[in-house]
Order: sequence, then structure tokens, then C-alpha cells
Amino acid sequence: MDQRTAGPAKPRKDTFRPEVQGLRALAVLMVVAYHVWLGRVSGGVDIFLLISAFLLTLSFVRKAVSGRPFALPAHWLHLFKRLLPAAVVVILGVLAGTWLILPQGRWPEILDQAWASLLYGQNWLLADTAVDYYAQDHAGASPLQHFWSLSIQGQVFILWPLVFAAAAGLLPLLRRARGLNALTYRGLLATAFGAVFAVSLAYSVEQTATNQAYAYFDTRARLWEFALGSLLALALPYLKPGRRLRVLLGWAGLAGMLSCGLLLTVDRSFPGYVALWPTLSAAAIIVAGQTGSRFGVDRLLSSRPAVALGDNSYALYLWHWPVLVLALAATGVEAPNMVQGLAIVAASVLLAVLTTRFVEKPLRNWHWPKLRAWRTAVVIAACGALLAGPVAVWQTFLTAEEAATAAQPKELTPGAAALAAGSDAAPAPAARIIPGATALDNDWAGIQTPCTGANATADPILEGCRQEIPEGGGTKRIVVLGDSHSQQYLGALAPIAAARGWELVTLLMPACRFGAESDTRTAECNAYNKASSAYVLEHQPDAVFTVASLTHEEAPFETEVPGYLDGVRPFSEAGIEVLGIRDNPRFTFNMPECVQRHGADAPECNPPLAESLVEPSPLENYRGKLDGLHLMDMSDFICARGVCPAVVGNVYVYKDDNHLSRTYAETMIPMFEQRLLAATGWS
Repeated sequence: MDQRTAGPAKPRKDTFRPEVQGLRALAVLMVVAYHVWLGRVSGGVDIFLLISAFLLTLSFVRKAVSGRPFALPAHWLHLFKRLLPAAVVVILGVLAGTWLILPQGRWPEILDQAWASLLYGQNWLLADTAVDYYAQDHAGASPLQHFWSLSIQGQVFILWPLVFAAAAGLLPLLRRARGLNALTYRGLLATAFGAVFAVSLAYSVEQTATNQAYAYFDTRARLWEFALGSLLALALPYLKPGRRLRVLLGWAGLAGMLSCGLLLTVDRSFPGYVALWPTLSAAAIIVAGQTGSRFGVDRLLSSRPAVALGDNSYALYLWHWPVLVLALAATGVEAPNMVQGLAIVAASVLLAVLTTRFVEKPLRNWHWPKLRAWRTAVVIAACGALLAGPVAVWQTFLTAEEAATAAQPKELTPGAAALAAGSDAAPAPAARIIPGATALDNDWAGIQTPCTGANATADPILEGCRQEIPEGGGTKRIVVLGDSHSQQYLGALAPIAAARGWELVTLLMPACRFGAESDTRTAECNAYNKASSAYVLEHQPDAVFTVASLTHEEAPFETEVPGYLDGVRPFSEAGIEVLGIRDNPRFTFNMPECVQRHGADAPECNPPLAESLVEPSPLENYRGKLDGLHLMDMSDFICARGVCPAVVGNVYVYKDDNHLSRTYAETMIPMFEQRLLAATGWS
């Protein structure tokens, strides 16, 4: 990642620090190596953030000291003219790879991220999806995910110069108003960035402890790393350690950098106080500077290869992640071995060198845009249009495709009805599979109205309570308990309830199957289930709906839910009926993506029934154990003829690797209703 506030000149400026350029090279190598071979976060990105603020601060302080104008609009135009072209080239390359390699269901996500990356908002997009359990888990393997750090930098590159300008404007006012004649520009900046450091670090520590998935991408939780780089730049003239101490600092910093990702679980503890490890390690190397000793780490970092790699670090950061993700997607390899990893790194370095040589440097040295600010703006706009055009056209095409798929006559896509005994419903061979691949991500069943009135709860752990009440009130009230596998059946249960005038209430927590307290569940899940049980006993509904078995990716493929009977026994004893439905299969791969890659009839998209569910069903172990416990099994409308297909009746059965699509659940309504009424005896 290249965060230089000014491009390298030929010859180098006297302010050029070769050891910092080598430090950038080492940081990018850490990022690449940890991503390719270890599948972990290295702390290298945090070092980049510190370096970017360090160099930016040096540049503006020099301007202030020499009396040169800041010229912020020109500065921003010059900065983004340098950063944007290479980024656009890489994003266009990613789009080409996406079209060639990734399944169609992935395309909308990549296109949305292309916009976010272009507009430096990728981190906020990922922050939102990071806490969305029901989003398909694509962010972890998105070829544009790494643009989150560039987005944060772009935001800070706009914010930080405003701080420099504000400090320059406030300094004479403070001196006159408060008589602070001894106050210097450096001192005022140190106060400002010290405050940013303290507030942001405190916020980062708190958010990392309570909401780490969001905090990781949150600009506010990263500002302290930039502030630390600025404070380092401001303090550097006053830090004059002896040569021996500088040699020691350099090697200690290098050891700290390299050990961070190996010793710490960076991806689950950053960006809290743990990120001080790599940033302070990098700061130690910068303080060490040019030691003049043949034993100093700067001799390594200032070497020609290190500086050359530093010159290409921005492009290498841009390319390494998409090359890795697309290569793995194309080959089906989960993690590269040493040889495969070296090939990925070599391809990334080659693309980086070509991008720097033929895109970044020519545009940076192009004289025409430098003559007028509007010319620089034209170059930036042209780069944006070069990417925006294809993305907009592609999205328009996908929208039209999705609309055409949704507009098909229902008889062409019978879904589960095709498995009904004696059914003459047969899918039309030429029909499109529904929902459209680009619509699957949002194909979730659910009800959205918060619980109020008689269904309200004061327990904060149940704040996600939702209700659906027929006009005039319901003739029967059912509470749906459990996790997303309970929620998915709302695609059938909710329409039946609406048609029959039943009231529905949902108390759902992701990855938390309902049952009595168990060591197999997290403390949060046990607490949620306890609160849900108390809610049911307090509100006394007519019935509760649960998922009564638990499927697994590997053998044993299906088991009882831990503590299931003990969990529902209090309801039975209180005279509340319990509906327990059998779980659906789970797989080690994304079913719709399998279809998009290999076709609906491919064997790999139709796993054997024996490797999906067990016989006899675990529900048989519950039969006759509790009064009012009604058991349902819809598995013959999910699996049939010895397999568990990805597509039935031209409808995707699953939206990912384990959740039924809402569209498919809706095709089960007639059979679902018949079995529910037969199991319960309701009319």
C-alpha cells in the first residue's frame, strides 16, 4: 500500500527516508505472506496506517514552517489523481475475474463493493455486513475486501489536512486571546492529535471488546493509529537516542513486527489496544532511523531491493488479495501450498510492477494535469467514469435478468409441489431457476413488526422480539423459538397463520437452537433460551414452534438437539402445545453456487440422503415422551429419491449451505399446512 504524500522524484528528495520505504516493503510482505500461507491478519495494515499519517504530517509541518500555503483543494486533487488510477485498474481486473470465475450469485456483492471501493466507503459496507448474520458469508472471500483499509486512508487523507489547516488558523488567535505566546504549531498539533489518540483508542478498546466484527472496519476505531503516526512525526526532532540504542530499537521493532501475527489472534483482537504491538514496533524502527551502523536494521530496509519493493507496495497491496481469492476460486483449492502460494505471490508482484510502471508513474509524472486544478479533476473524473460505466451497465443487466426470472408463470416453477405424491406438477425444462441467482442473498423469510402490547417484553435480551397480528386479533397465538432454522420455516408458517387468523411471535437468535441449558451452547445462547422460556411461560401462548433435531456438516449428520425435551417440558406442563419440526441438511459447500458452476443435475450438487440426514429420525426418540408435543417431518419435500438436491421444481432449495430459501419454503405451504394440522389436530 502506497501512502506517500508525494511521489518519489528522480533524484530522490533530500527528505526521502529510504528506511521508511523499506519498512513499507516489509509491511506489505507481511500482509501478503500472512494472507497467502497463514490465512491470518499480520498487523501490517496497521503499520501502513501509521506510516501514512507520519509522512503526511511531516509534509504539512514542513509547509507550515516554510510559510508555504497548504492549498488543500490542490493537495486533495493531486493525492487522488495519484491513488485512483491504479485502484481503478485493479477493480476492473477484479470485475473481469469475477465474470470469468465467480458464480453469478456473487456478482451483486462484488459490484456493490466496486462502487464502495471507488468512493472510499468500502470499510463501512463491510462493517454493516460483518454484523449481518443473515447475509451470505461472501465478505470473507471477496476479491475487493482489502479495499477497506484504503477507504479508511482516503477518509483520513481528507480529514487530516483539515486539522493541519485549522491548527494554522487557530494558532494566532489562541496566542492573542489567551496570551499563549509560547504555543507552537507543533505543540498545538500535538495537543489535537493527542486528544484524537486518547479518545479513538478508548473507543477502539471498548468496541473491540463488545462488537469486534464492526469495530475492525470502523474508521473511528482506527483514527488513533493515524494519530500515533502524526505524534511520532511531531516528536521525532526531539528524539535523539544514541547509535547503540537506535540499533537496538531497530531490531526490537523488526522482531515485534514479525512476531505480532504469529503470537496474537489479530483478526479477533484488533483494532483495540493489541494493535499497539505492531504500530509501536514500526515506530521504534522509524525512531531508529539511519543509524550509520553496519549492524543497524536500516541497512536492510534501505537496501535497493527493499526500496524498490516499497515503491511498488501500493500496487502489490492492491493486487495480492484479488489474485489470491480468484486463484483459489478458479482451482477449488481451500488454501495454497508453498508452490501455489509462491505462484500467487509472483503473479501479484508482476502485476504490481506493471501497474506501477505503466499506470501509476506515468500519470503521476504527466505534466498536463499539473498546470490547472481543473485538469487534475478531469483526470480523476475520467478514472471514475472508466469504472462507473461498466459497473452501472452490469448492474442494470442483472436487474433486468432478475425481473425476467421473477416474472415467469408459477406453473413453470412448482418447487416442492413436484415431490408431492401423485402430483402432476413438473418443472418446465426451459424455465429459469428461481429466485434469480442475484436475488438469493435477500431471500429470507421473517416478520418485521416489533413486539408491542400484550406481546411486549421488558427483558433487553429479547429486544429482537417480532410479531404478526391479524386484523381484529388472532384466534391462536404461536411463538417461534430458536435460530435461523426456525426462521426459515416462516416462509410456510407465516402465510398459513395469516390465512387462518393466527398470531405469530418470533424470539430468534442466530446460531442458537432452542433447548435447556447446555455446555454445547455459548453463554449468550443459554441466556437467550432461558429468557425465551420465561417469556413463553409468562405470556402463555397456545403453542410454540421449534426445530427439534440438529444437522451437521459431517457424521453424525443429524442428532437430537441438546436438552430439547428438558427445554420444552415446562411448556408441556403449563398446557402449551409444542410443534417440533425436523431440521434440514447442512453441507460443506454453497448449494446455489454449486448449481451456477456445475449445473443443477451435477452429482456434486445432489449429495446422498445418507450423508445428509439419519434414519430413523432423531424425532422418534421424542415420540410419546411429553403431552402436547407434536412432531413434524418435511424432509421428504427437501430430499427425495436418495439424494438432497440443490434444485427441486426449478426452485433453489437452499440460499446458501444450510438455509432453505424463502421461495422454496413458500412452495411447501400446502404440504406444510396439511402436516401441521394432522400433527396437532387443529382445524
